[in-house]
Amino acid sequence: MGFKQSTPDNSLFTKGEGSSFVALLVYVDDIVVASPNMDLIVQIKTHLNDQFQTKDLGPLKYFLGLEIARQRKGNVVSQRKYTLELLDEASSIGSKPVHSPTVPFHKLSRNEGDVLDDNTQYRRLVEKLLYLNITRPDISFATQQLSQFLNKPTHLHLQVDHRVLRYLKNASGQGLFFPASSDLQLKAFSDSD
Repeated sequence: MGFKQSTPDNSLFTKGEGSSFVALLVYVDDIVVASPNMDLIVQIKTHLNDQFQTKDLGPLKYFLGLEIARQRKGNVVSQRKYTLELLDEASSIGSKPVHSPTVPFHKLSRNEGDVLDDNTQYRRLVEKLLYLNITRPDISFATQQLSQFLNKPTHLHLQVDHRVLRYLKNASGQGLFFPASSDLQLKAFSDSD
C-alpha cells in the first residue's frame, strides 16, 4: 500500500503528508490507524479486511496500557488502570499519598543503607515506573535516579521507590493532554553520545 517502515520503531508504518498522512502502528495482532483524513482510514481498514480477517474496535480507547479519552478540546492519554494495577501489585493501595515523588535535596548514593537480599521486586517496580514515564513525565527524574541502582539496590532505594508509588496514588489518573488545535510544534534532537 506504499507505507514506509520507520527505522527507529519497526512497528510504525507511515505514508503521505499533511491531510493525506497516515500512520499504522502494529503490535502483534493489534493495529492502530491514525490520519487527519477519515476517508483514508476507511480505505485502509477496508483493504486490510480484504487481506486478513479483522475486527474494527472503533475509535481508540485503550492500547498497550494507554487509555485515550477523546474530548472536543483534545485527547487525554493516561495510564490510570496500569497505575492502579502497579499500586495493587506493590501493596501500596492503602498507603498515605505524598505530594512529590522525591524528597527535595536528597541525593541517592550506592553506599547508603543495607543491600537488598533479593533485588527482583525493586527491579520490577523500576521497570514498571519506566513504562509509566510515557504519560507521567513528572516521575521521570525519580525513575532515572532509581534506575542507577538496579544491580545493588538498598533498602533506602526501595523506600524511595515506594515514595514514588505513594506520589502516584495522589493522582493515579493524571496524564497528558493533546489539544485538538494548537500552534505548538514539538521539535526534538537527540545525540546518542
